[in-house]
Amino acid sequence: MTEERKADPKAESKKPARRGLGSAYRQKRVIDGERVECGPWWVKFYHRGKAHRESSHSMKEADAVRLLKRRLGEMGAGRFVPDADKVAFDDLAAMIVADYEANGRRSLPGLKNSIEHLRAAFGGMAAVAITTDRLTRYVRDRQKEKPPAANATVRKELMALHRAFTLAVRAGRLMHAPAFPTISVSNVRQGFFEDGELEAVLAHLAPQYTAVVLFLAWTGWRRGEALGLRWRDVDFKAGTARLEPGTTKNDEGRTYPFAAHPALADLLRRQRESASRIERERGRIVNAVFHGPDGRAIADFHDAWEEARKEAGLPGRLIHDLRRTAVRNLERAGVSRSVAMKLTGHKTESVYRRYAIVSEADLGEGVGKLAALHASSGSIRAAFPPEAAPKAGSADGGNT
Repeated sequence: MTEERKADPKAESKKPARRGLGSAYRQKRVIDGERVECGPWWVKFYHRGKAHRESSHSMKEADAVRLLKRRLGEMGAGRFVPDADKVAFDDLAAMIVADYEANGRRSLPGLKNSIEHLRAAFGGMAAVAITTDRLTRYVRDRQKEKPPAANATVRKELMALHRAFTLAVRAGRLMHAPAFPTISVSNVRQGFFEDGELEAVLAHLAPQYTAVVLFLAWTGWRRGEALGLRWRDVDFKAGTARLEPGTTKNDEGRTYPFAAHPALADLLRRQRESASRIERERGRIVNAVFHGPDGRAIADFHDAWEEARKEAGLPGRLIHDLRRTAVRNLERAGVSRSVAMKLTGHKTESVYRRYAIVSEADLGEGVGKLAALHASSGSIRAAFPPEAAPKAGSADGGNT
């Protein structure tokens, strides 16, 4: 009858490095009456007179030896954390949530959603057991789900976990973070509105939504920034609309001089007249610049937008495409990027460039300007003198 008992970490087959520094070993089990080595390799070492044992989570002795050398090096540098193996995934999750709450991060709900996906895979697991291999497996499993998780979503989840590891290392709870796999994301949108397309969508929108859509298309502001605009933020005397610090995505304040844009100034005046009329008729204060017929602030208009773009025959068009359209128009108008970024609220030029989309019409216009330059300089005539110039209607210069 087969006899088997639980492995005892102290029952070790030593593979010493140097006497007194530590050793690598495999645990032994009694199988069929014989003690045999099995399972992953472990390391044993001493720190301040106390023995420490740690699994390498590998079936290779070389991996255990490398782990032992790393721990000895950490002790020599004073960076060894004795209780690192007691830190669990739930501790990491609690640390990053606390960090977001302390810093007032508006993305906290998104973080909590990412944590729930991570917890399904790593919940109850020791932080030191979350290795690069396990992280790579997590990516693969998320991509194989039905429906599969988008690469951008999985990358955001891993970024949250990496941040949690960083906080734990800084707090002295862990010695290091594992190497995280890289996920390629190629989801840069290219949508924007050509002339006439926006008008087609506006024709199917209610007046209160038409106003905010035009505002977004002209200013390049984000939807939440426009819908959060209040009359206290609009100064008709100075001709400016202002977003206070902390109300934007990058937390920086922003001023838009709408008086320099007559159509935009007229739109805001009409919105003010609408607000005043509702206040007189209903006896209530209208604080929101963009409001419905009852004076209440427009919280969202996604459903109305979806219906309008479908009626206009423009499937796939997003509200955020209005922001790309505004950036493209600023580029076409020759506005310097430093000024344009201040108007739209882009913090870095690398992100701004993603929005500065060029259409085929723009490319054709550019080539046309180049051709005009060549023609005026005589370079084309020099390249094709009259006697060598190709004959019209012949692709090979007239040789048939």
